[in-house]
Amino acid sequence: MADRPSLSPQRLPPLPNLIFASRWLQLPLYLGLILAQAVYVFHFWVELTHLIEAAFGNEAALGKLVTSIGYKSTAPVTSLNETIIMLVVLALIDVVMISNLLIMVIVGGYETFVSRMRLEGHPDQPEWLSHVNASVLKVKLATAIIGISSIHLLKTFINAENYTEKVLLWQTAIHITFLLSALAVAGADRLMPHTRRNGEH
Repeated sequence: MADRPSLSPQRLPPLPNLIFASRWLQLPLYLGLILAQAVYVFHFWVELTHLIEAAFGNEAALGKLVTSIGYKSTAPVTSLNETIIMLVVLALIDVVMISNLLIMVIVGGYETFVSRMRLEGHPDQPEWLSHVNASVLKVKLATAIIGISSIHLLKTFINAENYTEKVLLWQTAIHITFLLSALAVAGADRLMPHTRRNGEH
């Protein structure tokens, strides 16, 4: 049986080649998101350091934590309490979830819109990256945004006495809007393959 000839990349005419090469203009955007990720890592460790210092009685660190989470109390805050710890931990989880969102955008977006990363067989290849495309990426991003919104809403409810009823209602409405939008994106993504399969028969 004769060997199949190897397929060489097709040479594009100058104008299509220029248009296709313009995808590399997105590279600085993804590099910028990597820098934003580094800022989030720094912020995470600053908040975690303040939490540990406050647990050992450092009043300056406690004051910074109280200011950063927007916690207010009628009595002066002199030590950590369960509400402050919970709000700080939720803030740390929020940073982690936003970092996960950044990773999905950086890795998935680069793989989908710029160039293949050729991670096949790599032990650390993300499971979702093997079948990522623009549609899958939209659904995953929508799901991540709902998770982030849920954390923000939970932080607000825990510290509800420091917010007006109008703020609570608006945050709840915005979260529901995110949820409905994600369901619409997922529904559209679910219908598209069925449409293609029906069209084949």
